[in-house]
Amino acid sequence: MLPDDLTRALTSVAATPRLLVASDFDGTLAPIVNNPADARPLPAAAEALTALAELPDTATALISGRALAVLRELSGVPPSVHLVGSHGAEFDAGFAHRIDTALLHRITDELREIASDKPGVTVETKPASVALHVRNASPEDGAAALAAARAASARWDAHATEGKAVLEFAVIQTDKGEAVDILRERENATAVVFLGDDVTDEKAFRRLRDGDVGVKVGPGESLAAYRVDSPGDVAEALRFLLDERRRR
Repeated sequence: MLPDDLTRALTSVAATPRLLVASDFDGTLAPIVNNPADARPLPAAAEALTALAELPDTATALISGRALAVLRELSGVPPSVHLVGSHGAEFDAGFAHRIDTALLHRITDELREIASDKPGVTVETKPASVALHVRNASPEDGAAALAAARAASARWDAHATEGKAVLEFAVIQTDKGEAVDILRERENATAVVFLGDDVTDEKAFRRLRDGDVGVKVGPGESLAAYRVDSPGDVAEALRFLLDERRRR
């Protein structure tokens, strides 16, 4: 069951003239898995998000730290759902800011060196960033890798973002809140619903306005006004919103 305050908020926002519903992917629409390539959205969540996109005056989006091409492959959602990758920086039309490829290669090389002698520590390259993952490493190796990366980052003019068992360095400005603002303007949305579970989603929650609905998934401090426990609850919330929006 969804919290009563959330159902009241979703019922209210369902009446807005033009609605934008945006969600993070990993940990929100899709459960967290040990191998990032195995992540898939819960079918009920993906179906509800897609059905919302098909309603009049309603737009939906996935805004993820994944590279756009990877997000498109893993999510499996149709083109009616907007996709924004690289923590809000990568749209279908390209990147919002210039990419420093030389710096990206340098960071990648140094992170691979840090990970080379630590089993379970992996380096994920993206078009505009590189991430150090420690989810599958021992606590000691994971902590050592993160500490080494933080120390090395003092030499890089890069934007660092720390998430759950991952430290990512972007060579462009990345901001899910900026992505929400861009989509809000494009869709002329009168209200936004945003759902997310990670530290990077707080930038989106920070940009929400009066009448918007921010939903934090899982534990931890958050700027979101509402909270659910799991991706299963996200699917339920999206279905509830879909039903309310249809009734309007």
